[in-house]
Amino acid sequence: MKRRDFLKTVGFGAASLTMPRGLFANELSGNRPNIVFIMPDDHAAHALSCYGSKINKTPNLDRIAEEGIRFNNCFCTNSICAPSRAVILTGKYSHLNGVTDNRVKFDGSQQTFPKLLQKAGYQTAMIGKWHLKSEPTGFDYWNVLPGQGVYHNPTMIEMGQRKKYTGYVSDIITDHCLKWLKERKGSKPFCLMYQHKAPHRRWEPAKRYAKLYEDVDIPLPETFNDDYKTRSAAATAATMTIERHLTRSDVKMNPPKGLAGQALKRWKYQRYIKDYLRCVASVDDNVGRFLDYLDAAGLTENTVVIYTSDQGFFLGDHGWFDKRFMYDESLRMPLLVRYPKEIKPGSVNDDIVLNLDFAPTFLDFAGVAKPADMQGGSIRRLLHGSTLKKWRASMYYHYYEYPGAHMVKRHYGVRTRRYKLIHFYHDIDAWELYDLKKDPNELNNVYGNPAYADILKQLKTELERLRKQYGDTTGAPKPKRRA
Repeated sequence: MKRRDFLKTVGFGAASLTMPRGLFANELSGNRPNIVFIMPDDHAAHALSCYGSKINKTPNLDRIAEEGIRFNNCFCTNSICAPSRAVILTGKYSHLNGVTDNRVKFDGSQQTFPKLLQKAGYQTAMIGKWHLKSEPTGFDYWNVLPGQGVYHNPTMIEMGQRKKYTGYVSDIITDHCLKWLKERKGSKPFCLMYQHKAPHRRWEPAKRYAKLYEDVDIPLPETFNDDYKTRSAAATAATMTIERHLTRSDVKMNPPKGLAGQALKRWKYQRYIKDYLRCVASVDDNVGRFLDYLDAAGLTENTVVIYTSDQGFFLGDHGWFDKRFMYDESLRMPLLVRYPKEIKPGSVNDDIVLNLDFAPTFLDFAGVAKPADMQGGSIRRLLHGSTLKKWRASMYYHYYEYPGAHMVKRHYGVRTRRYKLIHFYHDIDAWELYDLKKDPNELNNVYGNPAYADILKQLKTELERLRKQYGDTTGAPKPKRRA
């Protein structure tokens, strides 16, 4: 197969994300929209009913999809909390914004989209989970949880001052967002980053949801008993299995006496997943409360509402909890966008979009030119149902935090609509290749299968092209020494 024909087959394109300016005549007028960016922590797309969840219902989040657009192929560039947040703020990959893993402090002096919106006349606010070690910059107002924060009676840091609140964290964060909206002064457009702690580990639900799902068994995922037999050693080295690595603090009690083997694994899963979904329920009802306020305040028509997560999450998939791997449950982010002025209700998009694209999109809505060093592209025209000839058809991923929590090996890779190629490196040199059309659950690693020889060659070429495009040389194979 010739390279040109292969590119047509899998959809590789030029991946040039430069968008023409001047598409919207009112961009710089007084009609610039408000922007509300809602992001919980670790909310997997397959735990939203608008994405076909088999385990829960999310009616208020579904409302955003029903009144706007759902993206089916939104992915993160580094599936871990702080790095994803840094990518979203800067529009740059981890190796450029400096936050490669959760242990790194974000350099708040660098360019971010909130700073650019401020300069363009927007009021900016950051409320909720920040998780970047440094103080927020680029915001007229900020009130954030210290570190991970806690679920009950949390302390928050408001403009540098600590204060403890009584209540449940999802409710309190929403209260502060509504308070800021009600009390803000002037008629400037605003950008509000409304960011939940839930449903992050240790999954402590609000009292009102403590009994939710008590009398039901949550269905097991198809891959719950994945044996990893075709995968590399990276899968068995990871310390995030439901069976062995959930702690007593995760499941909140000791298992019944005599429970062992598969029965114990299933018991742990039920304890874990029910608390996770109970935390999601509190996010859902608070987002509903927030949307109702926008309606009542007459803000709905001129406000872009975005709902996403900082990455995906394993909900027992492959026998795991947590994220980090490039497998789809961890890689995929929910992305719902509502803007009545421009988006047809009930729209669906299958293009590959990234958290790298969020900053350029916000700037586009504000009529601000995208800086040349931002690596993503605005998805604004995709929101209209437009087909962009130069939009990406492959995406690049890189995970760095090893050795570290959950011991997921360092790896990078490329994903197209149909294929995924992953390279694990550092103290391992292993490759995995998946045909997502034939094997959507990624159970059968076909790296080394002669039938995929041509595909593999093209994917490796594409992977190196993306690494060069984004300026990433970390983990590159060492040159062989001459004899």
